[in-house]
Amino acid sequence: MDGLLRDAVSLLAGPGQVVEVRALTDQFTHSGYFSDPAALLRAVEPLDADNSVHGIYVTLNEVNPALLSRRANRIKMRLGKKDSTTSDADILRRCWLPVDIDPLRPSGVSSTDEEHGLALAKAEEVARWLAGLGFPDPVRADSGNGAHLLYRIDMPNDDAALALVKGCLVTLDTLFSDDRVTVDTANFNAARIWKLYGTISRKGDSTPERPHRRSRILSAPAELNVATVEQLRDLAARLPTETTAQLQPATAKGKGLDLRRWLADHGLDVRSEKPYSGGTLFILDQCPFSSAHKDGAFVIQFGNGAVFAGCKHTSCGGGTQRWQELREQFEPDRAAKRKDWEQKQQTSRKDRARAKAEQEGRTNPGPAPVAASSDHRAAALDVLKHGDPVALMLRTFAQEHVGDEIVARCMILSMASQHVNNSDGLHVSVTGDSGKGKTHAFRKMMRQVPDAYKVKGTVSNKALYYMKDLRPRTVLMSDDTELSDGIQEILKSATSNFHEPITHTTVTKDLTSRVCTIPERCVWWIAKKEGTGDDQVMNRMLTCWIDESSEQDARVLAAKQEKEEQDPDTFTDEPDELTICREIWEILHGQLIWVIIPYSRRIRFQRISNRRNPDMLYDLIKSHAALFFMQRRQKTGEDGMLCVYADERDFAAATEVFTLLNGTAGGQESKMTKKESDLLAIIEKADRDEFTIQDLQKLTGVSYLSIYRMIKGYDSRGKNYTGLLEKCPALSFTDRTVTMNEEDGISVRRRTEAFAWDRELYRQWMNGGACWLDHDPKSGHNDYGDFQQLQQGFSNFSATAENEKGASGSPGSSKRDDCTNNSVLNEGVFQQNRNYGGGPEPEMNSPQYLQKPRSAENEKRSPPGAAGSGENTANRAPGSISSRTKDAENVLKTEDGAEKPDLPRPVRAKDYKKLEVPEPKTPCWSCGKKGSRYVEKYTVERRARPKDQQQARRICRSCYNEVVKAEQTASVPLPGAVEISRCSRVTADIGKCSVCGVAKAVWLDRETGVKLCEHCYGRGLRKEAEESGVV
Repeated sequence: MDGLLRDAVSLLAGPGQVVEVRALTDQFTHSGYFSDPAALLRAVEPLDADNSVHGIYVTLNEVNPALLSRRANRIKMRLGKKDSTTSDADILRRCWLPVDIDPLRPSGVSSTDEEHGLALAKAEEVARWLAGLGFPDPVRADSGNGAHLLYRIDMPNDDAALALVKGCLVTLDTLFSDDRVTVDTANFNAARIWKLYGTISRKGDSTPERPHRRSRILSAPAELNVATVEQLRDLAARLPTETTAQLQPATAKGKGLDLRRWLADHGLDVRSEKPYSGGTLFILDQCPFSSAHKDGAFVIQFGNGAVFAGCKHTSCGGGTQRWQELREQFEPDRAAKRKDWEQKQQTSRKDRARAKAEQEGRTNPGPAPVAASSDHRAAALDVLKHGDPVALMLRTFAQEHVGDEIVARCMILSMASQHVNNSDGLHVSVTGDSGKGKTHAFRKMMRQVPDAYKVKGTVSNKALYYMKDLRPRTVLMSDDTELSDGIQEILKSATSNFHEPITHTTVTKDLTSRVCTIPERCVWWIAKKEGTGDDQVMNRMLTCWIDESSEQDARVLAAKQEKEEQDPDTFTDEPDELTICREIWEILHGQLIWVIIPYSRRIRFQRISNRRNPDMLYDLIKSHAALFFMQRRQKTGEDGMLCVYADERDFAAATEVFTLLNGTAGGQESKMTKKESDLLAIIEKADRDEFTIQDLQKLTGVSYLSIYRMIKGYDSRGKNYTGLLEKCPALSFTDRTVTMNEEDGISVRRRTEAFAWDRELYRQWMNGGACWLDHDPKSGHNDYGDFQQLQQGFSNFSATAENEKGASGSPGSSKRDDCTNNSVLNEGVFQQNRNYGGGPEPEMNSPQYLQKPRSAENEKRSPPGAAGSGENTANRAPGSISSRTKDAENVLKTEDGAEKPDLPRPVRAKDYKKLEVPEPKTPCWSCGKKGSRYVEKYTVERRARPKDQQQARRICRSCYNEVVKAEQTASVPLPGAVEISRCSRVTADIGKCSVCGVAKAVWLDRETGVKLCEHCYGRGLRKEAEESGVV
């Protein structure tokens, strides 16, 4: 062992180089840093003799010498949470390309001699192939269970090196892994630890069939040559991709090539197959390209149907594309058939384009604006010159969609931003639950857009690049429940480069590049669920909420009922207002306006931490001014561009939208969802300094998990969604211990999570989205009357209908007498309900609280004394929801149909285990109540029952807990058998309690191995206190 270990240390650790040695056990990690090889050998020897150590490892790449001070030339046993090990950032340079070849076997066990031999043979095969590519001779090693190849490299520790090493390993895995041996692709990170050769590899128990083996270096060249970066790039580039594969044409039945069937039909035997890059990789049993070798040939069919064929041998192409050659080898007449097929496809495309043009009344393909009558054109010009185009569009929208005026206003200003030359574009993101009208609102507003500037129906993100008739200034709509990665990348480009086309470069079937584009100045309307999507994308959009209140539900239902009463003789699908709106946009599409904001230096923001929000306010001002460009002061620039001066009416209209999006109608500044905003409103109403999630459950009636996610956030599909703790500064987290009295009179201290609430800080934070305009110091007055009076019409409005009933709003808002319904005023000023600071408390059933929707079933299950019964509810928590049911509904029956037993049937906790999926409708075998959580094991007692009674019994959580408590109380250890003072708490799963045998053990006496649950430990602790006279 000494010689093997000494050779490994001299090879892997250069003179004066610092390395980390890390030993792993089931429960602990031992680690140390060494610059002295002799000290390393002395420290490793006792670890290697310890049977609890599974393996001893060492860092491969050059470690920062400063890390020696962590544990200088010594091993620290049992690292704690604060003890650091080597991270990727601690590596200075990459010195090795590690290739780990393992036989496939069950996890946690050593390999058999046969499996071990297969790995060593595969390593030789890989080394020979890499030598054919010009790679130097590697270090060959036996890892104990598999084989290692180490190639010397010299690269910086950066992202490019990481990607290159990863690409090399993926290529080797693709070309050499099979159903018995695999090349590990996870060894690409710079801080990867590697087997310290000369030590024993222990996985599972050592048996004659699967013995533990000592790792060792098999061979090493006298002089280690470095593999160049060019060689590594050549290796990584041999990995087939969709761009290098050949896309297959569809057959006559519209289906692509079935590669598996094609291989079978032409007698090409497949040795193995595995998933690869969304498709399937087939390893052929015999190379069809050359008779000089047998193995190495493969064929891949990607997810899009493209096919790649090749051979890994250098003499046989070295992994280059040979699919066309393979098909012609087995299908000699295919070239003529393909040419004929391409001609038919070209003719078919021309015929379809001609038919479409004739059907739409066009001589050339491509959308053209629908001609309107001269009366509609004159009416549109009159609105632009003397009327209010925004009010007209809102009234037209309200004829087909009830409510959601703030959403409509955002979409109107979004379209207007397309015509402002110095705007970065306004895109709209609407969030809300499914079925609440997001898509309906989009579609109704889309009816006002001319046909030439909108995309009808849904399209994939890649299809947008290939649409030849897509024009600049088009409105694009996405109705993804969760935004796909492709859509998010397009949105990032669209919001960052509004004035430039979005390009996408692809490869055609003849391997030539093709650049596809999405035109410039296109705006996006996104409908999605709450909490989904990339924060970087949502940060660049107007973020508003759909109205989900019960009042809105009632208004929608009333509108539907009214619609069903319409007479077809009086129904008009295309009212004149709709045509006039389209004409307004047609006129604006002929303009590209530069908007000047002469009062921009007088605009003040209460908070500017998000630098994109001021830009959005400026774009809102410009967009509103563009809609009124015929009514604003103008000038013509030197280059002939039309310049329009925005006045303070544009600021007032923009501030209205901006304030709503930062308050009751959206989360522009706070990035909150509607449910999070409602939860904060409940917390503010409860006015407690501290609360728990259980307290919020009582206040809201919402599940524990939903509240937990809203407060602390969650991870989903590799993405992190932040919660209120990160968004709201008034909410903070504290960890505390509470004392609870058990039923037997014993006080137990328990750890719990609590949240602190700062009401004043919340009020300041909620007003953070405010903005205002200072007085003009030159004139002493504003351009449009007294702006302070004007701003009264645009103070913090509430987008919900409960304010009509007197619900309180944010501080500093208008009086209760100002409350009005959502409407469009006759003057064209968009107005929503105003909050007010004072007034009575809201009703208990106010939608301000997160209550479950009422239904007929809930009405039936309401307890005695509910609303309308006259019961005093003054002492109930605000917004609380009762979930009790009638006593008669709790009469349950057992499996045989009899009523539940008067006394619970006896069970033993050891005979039951937790159900993977709870069964809420299954009666408990013991007490008869519905709601089973535990199922009977296949015990001796169960097997002894008659066959018709051997079905596994289910019991509820209450019965199981009672039995556990009873068995814990009855299980008393012998005097002196347990030493409480020696026990320490553990977080790992160490099994059941040694005393009662039913509860999970959380305390461990490491000297004797005795394990205790909380109950048995507490009982022993009280016993010791009594004996010592403390109690």
